[in-house]
Amino acid sequence: MRSIGTLAYGVRTPIIRENDDLSAIVAESVKSAAAESGRTLRDHDIVAVTEAVVARAQGNYATIAQVSADVAAKFPEGEAGVVLPIFSRNRFSMQLRGIAGGLKKLYLQLGFPSDEVGNMLITYDDLDAKKVNPYSDSFTESEFIALFGAPVHKFTGVNYIEYYKSLSDNIEVVFSNDPAHILKYTPYALACDIHTRARTKRILKAAGAKRVLGQDDLLTESVQGSGYNPDYGLLGSNKAGEERLKLFPRDCGKFVNDLKARLDTAFNADIEVLIYGDGAFKDPIGGIWELADPVVSPAFTPLLGGLPNEIKIKYIADNKLADLSGAELEDALKKEIRSKNADLMGKADSLGTTPRHYSDLLGSLSDLISGSGDKGTPVVVIQNYFDNYSM
Repeated sequence: MRSIGTLAYGVRTPIIRENDDLSAIVAESVKSAAAESGRTLRDHDIVAVTEAVVARAQGNYATIAQVSADVAAKFPEGEAGVVLPIFSRNRFSMQLRGIAGGLKKLYLQLGFPSDEVGNMLITYDDLDAKKVNPYSDSFTESEFIALFGAPVHKFTGVNYIEYYKSLSDNIEVVFSNDPAHILKYTPYALACDIHTRARTKRILKAAGAKRVLGQDDLLTESVQGSGYNPDYGLLGSNKAGEERLKLFPRDCGKFVNDLKARLDTAFNADIEVLIYGDGAFKDPIGGIWELADPVVSPAFTPLLGGLPNEIKIKYIADNKLADLSGAELEDALKKEIRSKNADLMGKADSLGTTPRHYSDLLGSLSDLISGSGDKGTPVVVIQNYFDNYSM
């Protein structure tokens, strides 16, 4: 039996620029890393590439002015309510500037006590102390400040109420977790939540909004020469400078297929490829759910769209095979794995495995390994992931 199971490591690449041949660069970088480590890639090993370098190589950028132009065209009345955005300088401040620039009046509805991904504006203890019900109570800015003062984000030290207001002089802030609350101010709404956006749009339409769009409806095609994303629009974008945004990459399936072809040839193996963004994990201290992208992975080879089907070794060992030990136990466990049911969902043998899509698991693993700062490893290699104890 091999001693090493799943192995994952970051791969350094040159700094990626617009119009670079990214699939060629990644393939060469992976080959160099394999040679340096004395390893080769085998069938179903995985090469994961961060969405950021895919978008950069594509030149998928947009300026604040281009966002404003699209908003002005889609809200010709000159006003809109921006509903339930996250609290983020990197993820939403640039979008808000662009949106505000396309309007004469912007009503900004913030949720509380936290945003969708767990950034706390105030605490649940604050709510309890003031006897506030976040499911039914709504406030103007002055009412909210009178109750809770000037809240500062625990990690960043930013007062997001003041910060967002400072981005444009046409912003009025209100507070409510009910999407339809914005219709007291304007019948035109822009849903700016991420994973709950379909529900928010549905509620707004049912409540009688005259127009409902989301961030995924902005920059779905080029505006004045901008980049664009036909599937996600502004979702997944972040700050790329003082006047422009990097958008979520598009045409990701083509890149995945191109890179796979190069890697298959280089290693004479059937290699899996994944593009990853934010990992789907939650910080246990701050309570922040890391997934600010619309999906963990916008594209991957077909195998990675499946779910694990695993038995729980410790459950089997402590129950069905409780009387065995040593080599006899090992052999029996291997036999259990090789003969396991093709679908273990809901079965006692899989209790505690909580299957999630491979693309989400592998994307989260890749995001943790590559980090978000100065590691310089926008590519991650994952080996032996589909092995198990019986191999």
